[in-house]
Amino acid sequence: MDMFLFALALLIFICCILYLYTRQVQHQIKDPHHRIFQQVFLFVYLLALAGDWLQGPHVYALYESYGIQKHEIEILFIAGFGSSMLFGTLVASLADKYGRRNICLLYGILYGISCITKHFPNFQILFVGRLLAGMATSILFSAFESWLVSEHRHRNFESDTLGIIFANAYFGNSIVAILSGIIAQLAANTFGYVSNNRCLLFRAPFDTAIFVFIAMCFLLATTWSENYGDANAPVSQSFLSAWKSIKSDRKIFLLGIVQALFEASMYVFILEWTPALTQALNKESIDKTDSKNPPISHGYVFASYMVAMMMGSNSFKVFCNYTTPESFMRYIIIVSAFCLSVPVFLPGNQVIMFISFLIFEFCIGIFWPAMATMRSKYISEEARATVMNYFRIPLNFIVVVILLKDFHLKIIFMSCVFFLSLAAAAMFLLHKLALHSIPTSSTINKLLSEQEEKMLQAMTSSIDENINNNEQNGNSMA
Repeated sequence: MDMFLFALALLIFICCILYLYTRQVQHQIKDPHHRIFQQVFLFVYLLALAGDWLQGPHVYALYESYGIQKHEIEILFIAGFGSSMLFGTLVASLADKYGRRNICLLYGILYGISCITKHFPNFQILFVGRLLAGMATSILFSAFESWLVSEHRHRNFESDTLGIIFANAYFGNSIVAILSGIIAQLAANTFGYVSNNRCLLFRAPFDTAIFVFIAMCFLLATTWSENYGDANAPVSQSFLSAWKSIKSDRKIFLLGIVQALFEASMYVFILEWTPALTQALNKESIDKTDSKNPPISHGYVFASYMVAMMMGSNSFKVFCNYTTPESFMRYIIIVSAFCLSVPVFLPGNQVIMFISFLIFEFCIGIFWPAMATMRSKYISEEARATVMNYFRIPLNFIVVVILLKDFHLKIIFMSCVFFLSLAAAAMFLLHKLALHSIPTSSTINKLLSEQEEKMLQAMTSSIDENINNNEQNGNSMA
């Protein structure tokens, strides 16, 4: 049996057991209004993710089918990350002033137009499409979460239940990713291969995504209410207040460092896991024509990654029953660094490398809801979307630099290990600050004692005053 197929089957079995276990131990939400609220958010959010996932497997193939050269394709990918870093930060940050719901609608419109540009085998038009997709990506990873946190607080739900919604959202993200990949492939097989005597076109997955974005926008417009940050402040003030909050609050600053460095490593991993596993397979000692060593089964590998991520999202719920995200994320990031060091120290061992990549995906599954929970705790409501988009600037910059520079694979993964080591250090500092910000039992007792002393003093003075008044009244009557 194919190693990757066996791994996928085993992971699905373990994931099912873990899912059943977490349903037994996690906090059950009894409020029916909260369940409805969660469903309304997840339906829209998962459709937004589906539209993104439908395109992923076929973007490179579409460009290649148009006869675009490898160097030009790299420029198109760089344009997407660069647009997210520059224009996306500006557009997505408008959510605080003009409304999170409105900007989420803009996400569907921008990404839908980007899909339409895929019908034109013209580099300039495709370049514009990548710019629009980059802007949309920034909205996806900031405005939707900002709307959720604000609406959750506005409706006065229990704060602990927000983490459960995040965990369910990222668990659903993995399922949507797998289903989207299957649907995109079926669409390409059925409608997408149109011969024009020069190339094969892969438009069907992008057309499918357009219909998904239309459905998402309709549901969003009819089921979501609007919420804002500081709607009265000018846009420039929103950027300034967000920057000041990052500079003045060390917890927000450290959280931004952790997010930027971890996500940068994650995006680099997404770009480089295929060549890393291929290089491990194509060592001189391995016969490429040997049927016992077949090429990498990319579909099985991708599905295995998604299942591992689902296991991580489920495990997040379990971890939160015992400790805080600030605590367990320290060790999750350290484990991630060790996982991405395998291509550096064991570049020829495909089995160990694949296992380490699966563990890294498991860590990613924990990372997403943990970071979202901490962001909801530390970032203020007035400029939430703006602060979150500031965090995305360094990660996009790192990815653009790595794409521009043709680094050796070993150097790339060494850089990821370095980034994750810095992220772990920042996480340890954040945990230390979080501990100091939580009052200990002795501090609480001291505060209670001080309050009791003040109350006793007030009562004593009140009694003395009443006694004096009574004595004065008695003297006057005498």
